[in-house]
Amino acid sequence: MEDFLLSVHVLAGIVFIGGSAVATSLFPRYVPVAAVPAAVPAQGGAPAGADERSRAVAVALHRITRGYSLFGVVVPAAGLVLAFVQGRTGEIWITLAMILTAAAGVLLALQIHPRQRDALATPGDRDRLRPLTMLAGVYNLLWAVVVVLMIVRPGSDGGA
Repeated sequence: MEDFLLSVHVLAGIVFIGGSAVATSLFPRYVPVAAVPAAVPAQGGAPAGADERSRAVAVALHRITRGYSLFGVVVPAAGLVLAFVQGRTGEIWITLAMILTAAAGVLLALQIHPRQRDALATPGDRDRLRPLTMLAGVYNLLWAVVVVLMIVRPGSDGGA
C-alpha cells in the first residue's frame, strides 16, 4: 500500500504540479498586451521588441493552470494518507510541507488564476504582467521547497 501511495504521490506531483508550474510561468510571456506605438524596425524587418504573443497559447496555458491544479489535489491527498499510513504525521517536515502546499494552493486559487483570467479578458501593458510573473515564481519556489523537504526530511526519525 505504501509503495502505491508513494507512486501516486510522486507521479501526480510530477505531472500535475509540474504542469501547473510550467503553465503559470509561461502564461505572462504569451498573453496579449495592449498595442503599443510602432517601434523602429529592427534589422530583421520586425519592429524592435516584437515578440510572439499568442492569445490561443495563453488560453491553453490558463486552462492547463486550472485543470492541472484541480487534478493536483491528488498530490497532497495521497501524501497525507501516506503520512498517516507511515505514522509520520507528527514530523516537522510533513507539517511544513502541508503548510507550504496549502500556501501554494491558496496563491494559485486566489491570485494567479484570477489574474490570468483578467489578463485574458482585458489586455493591458507589460507592467501589469510583472506581479503575475512574480507570483508564478513564488508558486514555483514554494513547490521547490516542498520537494527539498521531501528529499531531506529534516527532523525525521529515519532520515533520508
